[in-house]
Amino acid sequence: MLVTCISFFAYEFYVFRKTTTEKLSTIGKIISTNSTAALAFDDSENAKEILAALKAEPHIVAAALYNKDGELFSKYSADRRDTNFFPKKPQQDGYRYIRSHIDGFEPILQDERRLGTLYLRSDLGGMYDRFRVFGVVAILVIFLSFILAYLLSMILQKSISKPILTLSETAKVISNQKDYSVRAVKSGNDEVGGLTNAFNNMLEEIEKQNKTLSEFNKNLEQKVSDRTEQLETVNKELESFSYSISHDLRAPLRGVVGFAAILEEDYGNKLDDEGKRIISVIKNNTLKMGRLIDDLLTFSRMSRQDIMRTNIATNKMVRDVIEDLVPGDKKPAIHWDIQNLPDLKGDINAIRQVWVNLISNAVKYSATKKQPQIEIGSFKSNGQTVLYIKDNGVGFDEKYKNKLFQVFQRLHSEQDFEGTGIGLAIIKKIISKHGGHVWAEGEKDKGACFSFSLSDNENI
Repeated sequence: MLVTCISFFAYEFYVFRKTTTEKLSTIGKIISTNSTAALAFDDSENAKEILAALKAEPHIVAAALYNKDGELFSKYSADRRDTNFFPKKPQQDGYRYIRSHIDGFEPILQDERRLGTLYLRSDLGGMYDRFRVFGVVAILVIFLSFILAYLLSMILQKSISKPILTLSETAKVISNQKDYSVRAVKSGNDEVGGLTNAFNNMLEEIEKQNKTLSEFNKNLEQKVSDRTEQLETVNKELESFSYSISHDLRAPLRGVVGFAAILEEDYGNKLDDEGKRIISVIKNNTLKMGRLIDDLLTFSRMSRQDIMRTNIATNKMVRDVIEDLVPGDKKPAIHWDIQNLPDLKGDINAIRQVWVNLISNAVKYSATKKQPQIEIGSFKSNGQTVLYIKDNGVGFDEKYKNKLFQVFQRLHSEQDFEGTGIGLAIIKKIISKHGGHVWAEGEKDKGACFSFSLSDNENI
């Protein structure tokens, strides 16, 4: 309404100026036409009478006649006390707005011969009166519009505002209390009522889903409890099995080794070469069985043992393992390329076992080469630290690499390379418990590279 009123005010101002100018111009033409005789015969009394007729126009405050020489011939003032505003000389023909009034100069012609000039001054009282009326009307219209809008809001509040506010309050209660059993009150069958129905249906579906999830969680907790109990039972059975292997199986093995040693010592001079060979086979197989039992026990302990993370100086650990594993006479034969390795955080005994198994395998499988080469290094990849050991040994066929980290899986015959087939499985178990991965790459007769990764979050 305000914008409309302002627009009308602007339009009225433009129209008033235009009509006022046209009206004043018309009056000027009439007065100038009637004044030709007075100027032609230099009749000042007649001129005064003609100008006095302007009393009928209350907004014309002054008028004057100038002769052809530009001298003031006759004048008229609605306020006789103020006659100082008459121009001394006539100005350019036409009408112009000056502050709060309009000044106009109209030529007085007779047969296209100029006899003089008519001067008219009009105030803007008409415009102000009109604007006052228009302002009063505009205020009344705006006031009535406010009353009408208020009455409409009072009427529509019941059907629109209150249902929406009620719906909003219900949503707030549900959000704060997490109680999806609350329902919004439906107020009608209109669009707001449809919205309320949809809102209540949504709450009903959420409530059903919550009940289903609650029942599922209860069942899940029971299943977890049952599985935990089963795992505890299995762990106890594994512990009993490990105890049985550690004690019940070791005792007969020790007996076999002891009697074979007695037989070799007491009756060795009575046995031929075949007998001595058989005793050696018995002792070697018995010792191999002992190593296999030790590896099985180590693998079993890795499944149950908790990881105790400590700071690990990797460089020192790797060199200590090499010092312990490789005999002094074999060290010069191997070309070692050991890079600067990053310090890690993990279970120091478990990670040492990883390096023991990897380095011993690299030494073992590269021993057939004239110049064995072993490289140990590290690099960053996808936010993880990768450590690797690479050798130029016998390697393996890539299509069988998935079997490398399984228990008792071997890619080389026992006659060529001794071992129990559990070392790499132990490595995989240890690295998995540290949250990392282990993998291998190789090519037959061209060496192999074993790598394992640990998250940088576990690094120092």
